[in-house]
Amino acid sequence: MSLALTDVVLTYPDGDRTLTALDHVSLAVGPGEFTAVVGPSGSGKSSLLAVAATLITPASGKVSIAGRPVNELRPAERTRLRRDHIGIVFQHPNLLASLTALDQLTVMAHMAGRSPRTAAVRARELLAAVDLAGKEHKRPHQLSGGERQRVNIARALMNGPEVLLADEPTSSLDHYRGEQIVKLLERLTRDRRLATVMVTHDLAKLTAADRVYSMTDGRLTENGR
Repeated sequence: MSLALTDVVLTYPDGDRTLTALDHVSLAVGPGEFTAVVGPSGSGKSSLLAVAATLITPASGKVSIAGRPVNELRPAERTRLRRDHIGIVFQHPNLLASLTALDQLTVMAHMAGRSPRTAAVRARELLAAVDLAGKEHKRPHQLSGGERQRVNIARALMNGPEVLLADEPTSSLDHYRGEQIVKLLERLTRDRRLATVMVTHDLAKLTAADRVYSMTDGRLTENGR
């Protein structure tokens, strides 16, 4: 499995008591699988993504990324694992205003110490894959909301991850553009054999998913497709 969470418990201190954000959660997503997680605000969806992204260490349970048990890794090793094996699509693109679409991607490779020439070739390929060929030199203010989100997705794929985590990727888009983004995520998942988890509150965006889970009070329940 590219992504596996096994019996994960995540707790937070809340005054004089303890809040359980994830309550014995298990989730497995293999290559080419598109999984959606739905639930109301505060149900634990963001906590699930944070644990899957290795940003938060759970109180108990196991997390595995690309076959590697995260629990056994030192902090620096976790950082490298996250950089090289996990792509994160944020709710808001957060693109740097001064950088072109191409530069938004190549800076990721630069941070990973990769060759600038190789990075530019890969960045152009990814921008074409998200239907932005010919817009490599556009800056964020020259792109539509949907196009900025496509740059966000391409950026998440720049270092060749096996796992793709998408946090409410359509929340700031209208229905049509949101639908196109979900279709794009589905296509990339199949074509690039990604293990994709998309968190959303929009039930209309679930038809592309292989499996749908509901999150309620930190508990994860599979609904099927």
